[in-house]
Amino acid sequence: MTPYYSDDSVTIYHGEALAVLATLPDASVDHIVTDPPYSSGGMMRGDRTMKGLDKYTGANGIQPDLEEFTGDNRDQRGHAYWCALWLDQCRRVAKPGAILAMFTDWRQLPTATDALQSGGWVWRGVSVWGKTSSRPIPDRFAASCEFLVWGTNGPRSIADGKNANYAAGLFMYAPPTERVHMTQKPVEVLRWALSFAKPGDVVLDPFVGSGTTLEAAKDLGCKSIGIELNEMWCAYARARTAQEVLDFGGAK
Repeated sequence: MTPYYSDDSVTIYHGEALAVLATLPDASVDHIVTDPPYSSGGMMRGDRTMKGLDKYTGANGIQPDLEEFTGDNRDQRGHAYWCALWLDQCRRVAKPGAILAMFTDWRQLPTATDALQSGGWVWRGVSVWGKTSSRPIPDRFAASCEFLVWGTNGPRSIADGKNANYAAGLFMYAPPTERVHMTQKPVEVLRWALSFAKPGDVVLDPFVGSGTTLEAAKDLGCKSIGIELNEMWCAYARARTAQEVLDFGGAK
């Protein structure tokens, strides 16, 4: 498949994740870090079928002036089966011992851990992104965390302590105050998710969105491969990783 964009450090494919993954060679990437659609959100069961702009309305009742994104409307079983399919393809293209880390929320945490194992990965744990701010809900605990479910492609050797990388299981960082994508995460959170990456490693993100994973990988001296269904986000991620001046949806 011809890439939408490619340079010395970044390759972006425009297409559906499963279709593009099927064209990538076996055992070719070192790390997979991704933030797939959660098919979650809202207070009621029917909220999952709402448009994103309705689902992610802010605490003040004002809808964000952002673009819609796809793939966020599956029911829980459909989400689990879909995740297992692309996770299996990711395992095929991952090198032995490679790490996969995927973000999820509290509603889909059990689904994510099951899907990871259904895709053939060895489930190794759940780490936490603790947001320093969140929307308050009366008489309830604040939903101020998202989760990083991670595993390995088979066994992964434990390096000696002198040469090892150590990653915090809890990472505290505020959500972005400005964003172009409704579910955009800070680049600092993606750098944390890539704690084990070394310069020259190849990082894969099958759900590029605004390109935060690709930017974090480039910051760490890694090469990256991204897949995105929406051509608009492909264009944005290309401009972002090329460090062009961005003016998109009011944010830069």
